[in-house]
Amino acid sequence: MKKQNSYVAILAFMALFTFGCENAEKETTEEVAVMAEPDMAAVKAEIQEMENAWAKAQTDKDLEGLLTMYAEDAVSMGDDQPSVAGKAALRADIEKGMTSRPEGQVTAFETTEVYGSEDQVTEIGISTSTDAAGNVTETGKYMAIWEKRDGKYVCIRDIYNQDAPKK
Repeated sequence: MKKQNSYVAILAFMALFTFGCENAEKETTEEVAVMAEPDMAAVKAEIQEMENAWAKAQTDKDLEGLLTMYAEDAVSMGDDQPSVAGKAALRADIEKGMTSRPEGQVTAFETTEVYGSEDQVTEIGISTSTDAAGNVTETGKYMAIWEKRDGKYVCIRDIYNQDAPKK
């Protein structure tokens, strides 16, 4: 009987130790999950700042400024054209777009939604272009995936298209 009581005591101790450790591990995991939740309002504000810089570079026809926002391995999927992959192809595509851009055209981007983590963010937004007189000439929508590399966001994928012309 004494031996059986020892087994019961050992089993009780092991169960208590196992469940106690499991709960402690669970609490620690939950605490880490709560601490790791990104402040998406702050991330959205940061992405909007990037979009403001993007719009300025596009309006100013600043090729290098635009290219710094793309990752080396970025892929861009523009309206009515094949995908463009890598910085060399992006450079050629952006240069081509700049030559056909009307003088005085101003573009603005508005980040409407972001989701993801602090390391990788999917952005949804709208674009508006105006002529030199301030008249809206085109509107569109886009989606971009930003990834934090070396402490700053770079665009790794984007897709955009223009809305149908107003009749």
